[in-house]
Amino acid sequence: MAGPKQGNQTYVTEFVFLGFGELHDFQSLLFLLFLMIYILTLVGNIVILALVVTEHRLHTPMYFFLGNLSFLEICYTSTILPRMLVSLLNKENGISLSGCFFQFYAFGSFACSECYLLSAMSYDRFLAICKPLHYGALMNNKFCIQLAAWTWVSGFVANAFTSFLASQLTFCGPNKIDHFFCDYTPLLVLSCSDTHTTETVMSIIATVCTVPPFLLTVTSYICIIATILKIPSTTGRKKAFSTCSSHLVVVTIFYGALMTVYLLPKNDILKDVNKLLSIFYTVLTPLLNPLIYSLRNKDFRAALSNSVSKRVPLLRIQRIQTLF
Repeated sequence: MAGPKQGNQTYVTEFVFLGFGELHDFQSLLFLLFLMIYILTLVGNIVILALVVTEHRLHTPMYFFLGNLSFLEICYTSTILPRMLVSLLNKENGISLSGCFFQFYAFGSFACSECYLLSAMSYDRFLAICKPLHYGALMNNKFCIQLAAWTWVSGFVANAFTSFLASQLTFCGPNKIDHFFCDYTPLLVLSCSDTHTTETVMSIIATVCTVPPFLLTVTSYICIIATILKIPSTTGRKKAFSTCSSHLVVVTIFYGALMTVYLLPKNDILKDVNKLLSIFYTVLTPLLNPLIYSLRNKDFRAALSNSVSKRVPLLRIQRIQTLF
């Protein structure tokens, strides 16, 4: 949609997502698929968040950060999926300029916060395994709250700069975004103003949001693995590794998909691959997180069984546990 003209220049006031237009014959099927994924994502993460809040056995630093992660995933996926579902259902692919920038800001903020939150969780596991005697003193309630607050604030503050710069760009057509949400690369491609400064700042901030937390996470797990290998008994090594294996799986999936998307060359040949991988880390990762943590964590399964047994007295705890 074109806006007012200044001289011979017409400015864009609305963008149109191309989304999955090449799969127009499967729009209804895609709608049902993504709707089911969204519902399962919300339910799974809400259950984790509720258990972390209500179950006393889960009132530990590890589950405190897991509760933050679940809440973040709810917000993260809700910035993209509802709008995508509307497009698939009503074929209304338009989004206003302000709506696009809001989605860009929200998505970028949550993504940056998740990077730092995952690094905080890895640091927690590092202290628990490598510094067990000092863990209680170091990872106290005050420090946990400060660490969680930093992960949230850092994401929203960092992405405020990129969103401001993006909002200063001029868009004068075309207005079709070859994606299913407002990501920064498709936006920059459509701008008819000089984007060099904006691209530079965005690249710097994206690096700050991903590289330091990634390096901290990798360093933490190098130390964790080295410590685990020094444990003499097989049982001890297995028990130590089980406390961090779920988080390691989540980190691998998230960073693997995220880095692949942004490191792939931006050309027409790979644009469909880029879009597919974007689905993986924006849609599937928030769904996989509760499944990974719930199925691989004995404390969480026990807390779930205990919670269900309190609310459904006729069910025995043993019967619930057999479902897992």
